[in-house]
Amino acid sequence: MKAAYIKETGGPEKIIYGELPTPEPKAGEVLVKVGAVAVNPIDTYVRAGMVRVELPNPYIVGNDMAGTVERVGEGVESFKPGDRVWCSNQGSSGRQGTFAELACVEQRWLHRTPEGVSDADAAAVALVGITAHIGIARRAKLHPGEILFVNGGSGGVGSMVVQMAKAIGAKVIATAGTDERAEKCRSFGADLAINYRKQSVATEVGKFAPDGVQVFWETRRDAEFESAIALLAKHGRLILMAGREARPVFPVGPFYVKDCELHGFAMFNYSAEEQRESGDAINTWLAGGKLKANIDRVFPLEKTAEAHRLQEDNTIRHLGSLAGKIVLHP
Repeated sequence: MKAAYIKETGGPEKIIYGELPTPEPKAGEVLVKVGAVAVNPIDTYVRAGMVRVELPNPYIVGNDMAGTVERVGEGVESFKPGDRVWCSNQGSSGRQGTFAELACVEQRWLHRTPEGVSDADAAAVALVGITAHIGIARRAKLHPGEILFVNGGSGGVGSMVVQMAKAIGAKVIATAGTDERAEKCRSFGADLAINYRKQSVATEVGKFAPDGVQVFWETRRDAEFESAIALLAKHGRLILMAGREARPVFPVGPFYVKDCELHGFAMFNYSAEEQRESGDAINTWLAGGKLKANIDRVFPLEKTAEAHRLQEDNTIRHLGSLAGKIVLHP
């Protein structure tokens, strides 16, 4: 089978596109014919060696995938050949990644793809959708009628946060760096979209939510707590999901006098069983048209190195040339 893999960590140029043996499903595993995969920032960190994880050699890159079941291993009862499925959380804890024509996945990590949802859309919402749902449902515990502010609402996770918050019944404020991206936030359901390059975020939020926001969701790697805490309402919750190397100053006084909460989380800390709840919610919203994939670019699988370079340019070097997910097709 064709696959995108590495034999050693390093830059995008370390990615090889070539032939690897077709995997055979072991007990409890499902062999999936891959229809689409998606790139995440974590994929580039693992490939570069920035995040130390156990990797097989050769190591197929990637976390997310959607496709069709080819065969099942012994003991698999939840899926059968022909079923359409999607997954995330591959490529870690010794598991092979997903950027290949075929992938073996433990059945516990698989979710059914709703009828009418394409493989590209399912792959594009996988990791970012699970991340957004964990943060909203488990950490922020967002309630209908509350106001959520997401700093960066046109990107991969941010666009999921906007849509999920609206599906729950909250009001949403989102920021973006261009008028076009602000309009994109509105298309996902944001009640207020602010172009932070042209408008004062504090002023616009003050007009919309004079008592502050109940949830502040930070998508950026470099949080700026002074302004974030200023926007929080009493008993507000601040959500962090990025910034492994970040060491910002934290203004304790303004934070504790408003009786606020700080929640940091990483979706990889949640078990397959815990993520099942997120997958079920995602599928319900996908099937009901309340959640739409945010795909910016589509490549063939042979362009995996180019896709990784584009993701790094935007995640690490902040070039601003990407607003959404990169999807690849074998």
